[in-house]
Amino acid sequence: MKTVHATRYITPLREGGSLPAVIEADDDGMYVIKFRGAGQGPKALIAELVVGRLAQALGLPMPDIVLVELDREFARTEPDPEIQDLIRASEGTNLGSDYLPGAINYDPAAMQPDAELASRIVWFDAYTSNVDRTARNPNLMVWHRKLYLIDHGAALYFHHDWENAGEACGKPFVLIKDHVLLPFASRIADADAALAPLLTDAVIDSIVAQIPDSWLQTEPAFADATAYRSAYASYLKRRLQLREAFVQEAIRAHAAYL
Repeated sequence: MKTVHATRYITPLREGGSLPAVIEADDDGMYVIKFRGAGQGPKALIAELVVGRLAQALGLPMPDIVLVELDREFARTEPDPEIQDLIRASEGTNLGSDYLPGAINYDPAAMQPDAELASRIVWFDAYTSNVDRTARNPNLMVWHRKLYLIDHGAALYFHHDWENAGEACGKPFVLIKDHVLLPFASRIADADAALAPLLTDAVIDSIVAQIPDSWLQTEPAFADATAYRSAYASYLKRRLQLREAFVQEAIRAHAAYL
């Protein structure tokens, strides 16, 4: 994964609960940074990284994501004490995604995606247990008339209860009924046939291997970062094997709209 160093804090994005911000980096790019020191903690960044990289592996439209190294001295130029504290608490490795200037929030009344794309996104969000793709908070942006998936920090919510993660692998994702794109997702079975084979064990292992060690230090369920990564990989592989439950749940939920 590409790593950049933050050079300039531009503006906070206060609509986000974790107070993300637009920053400039040493590659002259602009990124939306998610801070490790925010209230959701490193698990939100793990979800952002893993789900974002899985989306990219499946060819879903995502802004590029990078690791962002942040120096605590970066806080000196920011007058807001709350932001200063957040920056200092986030020294080290954080997560960034390409800033899409001029992008607007997705409105289903203004743009109806084709059935194939809608179905693939619904399948993906059911696989990753993403609770944050509802009409109230779609976490979809439109940029140059194209949909982009953003903000996956609330996905993979199984990792807040590792004791029961094994049981969660085979559960349907009942909240898929609230998915903003579900009414357009008439090809979920086709999406399953197309996408599942792309997530090989090697692909999953390579994505999980990219989680920085510094994000894997606070979970008492695991002895070290290697064991922690292995648990993520095992869950994602097993959920894919048992995907019939979440696929059929999504198909039933879509049928309820007809």
